Amino acid sequence: MRIDSHQHFWKFGKEKDAWIPDEMSVIRKDFFPENLKPILERNKVDGCVAVQAAPTENETKFLLNLAKEYEFIKGVVGWVDFTGDNLEERLAHFSKDPKFKGVRHLLQAKPASYMLQPKFLKGMEVFGNFNLTYDLLVLENQLANTIELVSNFPNQKFVLNHLAKPNVSKGISKNWKELITKLADKKNVSCKLSGLLTETENFNWKPEDFYPFFDFALEVFGPDRLMFGSDWPVSLAAGQYSDTVNITEDFLKTRNEIVLEKIMGLNAINFYQL
Repeated sequence: MRIDSHQHFWKFGKEKDAWIPDEMSVIRKDFFPENLKPILERNKVDGCVAVQAAPTENETKFLLNLAKEYEFIKGVVGWVDFTGDNLEERLAHFSKDPKFKGVRHLLQAKPASYMLQPKFLKGMEVFGNFNLTYDLLVLENQLANTIELVSNFPNQKFVLNHLAKPNVSKGISKNWKELITKLADKKNVSCKLSGLLTETENFNWKPEDFYPFFDFALEVFGPDRLMFGSDWPVSLAAGQYSDTVNITEDFLKTRNEIVLEKIMGLNAINFYQL
């Protein structure tokens, strides 16, 4: 199966979705499974993992309800408050749903120290008892703390979102390369080839701009810890869904077919236990 490991759904609200800047006005509207289904079919993608875009339990419930209704939503990465006193109870509640696969927090919007505060670390410890995955949404300046976080929980499955959002238009920086190498050394960390279309200046790009990043990710993470993700509908600000598929596939066509199959689906199935 071909799996999109990273996409979103939302009912647009001005306050709730204030994170969407003016230059992304094209995505200031509702995006539901009925919008994505025909796109997946056209691109021969069999299913997807829906990832939270708002830091509320209502977001988790919203995505899980959609997953009940639409079979092609194979898994949900929701949100639960790691600093809340009732974390264990909430995780137990959501874990009753077989499509609840993991959790993500909007760490990119927090200080780098946030993920290492005692309350968050305690939350991660509790989380570790539930055999769930953790999606890392971080920026380059948070990678050092991210490395420390994943080192503290060697049995926890983590996946880096969007390669920590490097500035694609400026090319690979030495600092990013060194930090990504150290993160990839942690065998409990996987990585999504996702979200790079919008990490370009004025959303101007050509496919070859992404290849050095993909090439480096493949070198350090290897073919078993990488997975394709579209970041739809965020990616629509910079291109079409087909662009995310074609860029990844064209890069992988220079490798063997098994590598292509792993990154375009098998790795996501294994990681999220779809």
